Amino acid sequence: MGPRVMLLVDADPAVQRALHAALTSRGDRVVIASTGREALAALDRHEPDLVLLDVVLPDRNGFDLLRDIRNRSMVPVILVSSRIAPEDRILGLELGADDYVTKPFHLDELLARINAVLRRACPTGPLRTVLHYDRVTIDLQNRRVYVDGREVRLSRTEWTLLELLARNPGRVVRHTELLSHVWGPEFARETYYLRTWVSRLRTKLGDAEPYRLIVTRPGLGYQLLEPQAVSA
Repeated sequence: MGPRVMLLVDADPAVQRALHAALTSRGDRVVIASTGREALAALDRHEPDLVLLDVVLPDRNGFDLLRDIRNRSMVPVILVSSRIAPEDRILGLELGADDYVTKPFHLDELLARINAVLRRACPTGPLRTVLHYDRVTIDLQNRRVYVDGREVRLSRTEWTLLELLARNPGRVVRHTELLSHVWGPEFARETYYLRTWVSRLRTKLGDAEPYRLIVTRPGLGYQLLEPQAVSA
């Protein structure tokens, strides 16, 4: 396995130098982009393991760039910004950022946050392709779902929604992340879509009240519980 690729999107040369030195010293490969255009080109070319994204860029707003990134990739993103207002932090997280760090930052803390985000995105151990619950089995590799041993047919939308949750069991997947992934970034605030489709999905999975498989996290998103947490 080669070095992890970090995409640093920041126009400040001092930040570029500091983070490049810190990340390469621990074996990571760093790709630097100073503009949103450069960032999207680097995202497609290098397929980074993580993106460090400043909110203030010369050619565009970092929040808008985050929307574009989420439309292309589920790569972990940490926003690193001098904007400290709570509404900026909330907006960044709602748009799908995995963390938000304010400038000036302590380098060791930022590195620790990078490690934490990468652990969540790439947990140790073999990747589970089949998730077993009390009554439900989700086969990610073959794109099949079984309830009480019988296969249940899902629509394309239902499967896309379930697949994103199933690839992140135990993690609360935010409304905006689900909406952007399933319907596109233009639907990022249309939460009623989710309520309707999650209800249909729960019905097909026999996931009746109280919901023990797909859990609503009010104001945040939805969570597919870890298999062992459901079957216990």
